[in-house]
Amino acid sequence: MNFKIPTWHRLHKKKDETVLNSSADKSGLPPGSLVHIGERHETECKISVTQYNADTLLQHDIASIAELKQLQNSKLITWVNIDGLNDVSIVESIGRKLNIHSLVLEDILSTHQRPKLEEYEDYFYLVVKCISVGYEDAFNLRYEQISILLLADVVVTFQEKTDDTFNPIHNRLQNDKGRLRKLGSDYLAYVILDTIVDEYFVIEDSLDKIFDPMEDNLLSNPTAEMLQVIQQIRRELIAMKRNISPLRELLTKIQHADSPLLQEKTLPYYGDVYDHVLRISESLESYRERITAMQDIYLSSVNNKMNETIRILTIFASIFIPLTFIVGIYGMNFEYMPELKWRWAYPTLWILFITISIGLLVYFKKKKWL
Repeated sequence: MNFKIPTWHRLHKKKDETVLNSSADKSGLPPGSLVHIGERHETECKISVTQYNADTLLQHDIASIAELKQLQNSKLITWVNIDGLNDVSIVESIGRKLNIHSLVLEDILSTHQRPKLEEYEDYFYLVVKCISVGYEDAFNLRYEQISILLLADVVVTFQEKTDDTFNPIHNRLQNDKGRLRKLGSDYLAYVILDTIVDEYFVIEDSLDKIFDPMEDNLLSNPTAEMLQVIQQIRRELIAMKRNISPLRELLTKIQHADSPLLQEKTLPYYGDVYDHVLRISESLESYRERITAMQDIYLSSVNNKMNETIRILTIFASIFIPLTFIVGIYGMNFEYMPELKWRWAYPTLWILFITISIGLLVYFKKKKWL
């Protein structure tokens, strides 16, 4: 066997105690310890600031959180986006500036969180999972945790790495006639959630493109590679459901939250995202049923092919059994076997062989065994 028991690394064995791979490695640290848990990306920490209202749009990058003091403007909605979590000090400085609880900062740096909503007096903390499709060697899903802090006139987002997830939002901000430029920070938080959830529909389309031809080929030509793909998709569906299902609870809590951070006219938009999540959840259930049916179809197809092979072999064996019986009789070394001395015994025996074989084939055909 090639299986090896994994080596368990305790925290004191880590060379870099600011970046850990799993929550288990954090065992022994006090609550609120700011340690990055998860995959370490090569992305350098980048802070971008977008400020806007109906008449103004300002976009720029800053080197440190201290520069936010120069950018404060009560007349503008401020969106601070942080790409990369490798620099723990940036998260810590944002916590100090915005008075964010240390446990929230700890969750931001721990990228193994489940989607959730935590409501505090002056801000909301949301965790969602951005999911994208990868096709390097097989169908697989990539997960990125996005943390959102919603405050009055301020939204702060934390991404694990630099990517184009929020490009559609920046494009919408260019339209000064759009609803996004006219509404508050709660509407911006909605747009961020909606953009992330919309990516789930892209995955749904990708699954349809995989499932439809695979179902057609399973009956005609099932292969071991198909079974591997089915198992891979099954695992991905389980992980996807685990990361999407909690969004329903999150959005329900938002719609029922009694907070001045959420305007009443914005709540229906969160209800629309809830409907999208519900549709995705229902689709995931149908995909799980389809993948289970595909496993059954694969096993049935393999069994049918094996049964067909056994049936053909059985027919051939049935044809040769009487022939073998005759050959066995005349292969005995008895001295007094009158047929052995006949002049036409050999061709007669061949005629008998052919007649028996053709007769059995006709009989099998009549019984529809062939």
